[in-house]
Amino acid sequence: MSQRLLHTPEGVRDIYGTEYAGKLYVEEKLHESIRLYGYEDIQTPTFEFFDVFSREIGTTPSKELYKFFDKEGNTLVLRPDFTPSIARCAAKYFCEERGPLRFGYVGNAFTNTSNLQGKLKEVTQMGAELINDPSVEADAEIVSLVVRSLKSAGLKRFQVTIGEIEYFKGLCEEAGLDEETELDLRACISGKNYFAAQELLQERGVAQDYQGRLLKVAELFGDMGSLAEAKAMAGNPRSLAAIERLETLRSLLELYGAADYISFDLGMLSKYRYYTGVTIKAYTYGVGEAIVKGGRYDGLLGQFGKSAPAVGFVMVIDSIMEALARQNVSLPVPEPVRRIYYTEKDFGEKLAKAQELRGQGISVTLERRPENE
Repeated sequence: MSQRLLHTPEGVRDIYGTEYAGKLYVEEKLHESIRLYGYEDIQTPTFEFFDVFSREIGTTPSKELYKFFDKEGNTLVLRPDFTPSIARCAAKYFCEERGPLRFGYVGNAFTNTSNLQGKLKEVTQMGAELINDPSVEADAEIVSLVVRSLKSAGLKRFQVTIGEIEYFKGLCEEAGLDEETELDLRACISGKNYFAAQELLQERGVAQDYQGRLLKVAELFGDMGSLAEAKAMAGNPRSLAAIERLETLRSLLELYGAADYISFDLGMLSKYRYYTGVTIKAYTYGVGEAIVKGGRYDGLLGQFGKSAPAVGFVMVIDSIMEALARQNVSLPVPEPVRRIYYTEKDFGEKLAKAQELRGQGISVTLERRPENE
């Protein structure tokens, strides 16, 4: 047998034993938090039609998708992102529903990245989506649920960073940027490539005053002081409304008892183009990437035929597990499996004992006693 068959492809891994037991425990805690907020479980397929994750939807770039064909010749992809799948499902089965819809989910997502830098191509994600509610109260519910979930998993030191796409869009609109320039600038700022952003604005002939304000967005991060600075800089109603919404959001998070975990970053512009308002990322030490991502996507369901606002988040469980390990957070270790040995003569007696223990929730194996004992 080829030794290659014993190994996994690059970017995926086996999980077993106490590590997997710990992962199941963390999943259970995260799921319980989502359930307590009234979110109902939903399951979507592991693969979907390519168009669900197309460029028009604004999700993962095509080159990062695992694509294959079915026997009818349709292009299919392994899901890289749950949100478009949930949007498609909600539009199909709840098209006429106007009241709030709350969905929770868990499963694996797949991204075919060429530059791994130690990243996994297959990760387990768990998340929640709140549909049909455009309010800032819905934003606060989602952010507070992120905080509660991470605390329930055992994390104590983490930060939930909040951005606002509408603020940036308002500045771009005021400066007269076309859609292509806006998207290019968004990519530069989200990638922290400020020199490229400056060069782009100069090439496109953007007025110097607007250049300064657009580049300043990358520096607007921190506490409420950053919002005050952004508010003073906003010269249009759209950006001003975005800041006022963030101020209200902060007040609501005070009521939830979650405000101590919150910071703001108006230069946090997601690569997912379907986000339309508040954006969310959570970070903790020991992990370089965000362990939670999310935000408001009021136009996404319209791509599937249901015009409805929505907001949600996804937690990367593999990253949370890595953070817990590096922060030396102990997870409960399952009780070792008890072994009951039987012989041909006492099998009935030992089986009864095993069934009694199983009835008490104790894991038991029933094994034949070796003949030499």
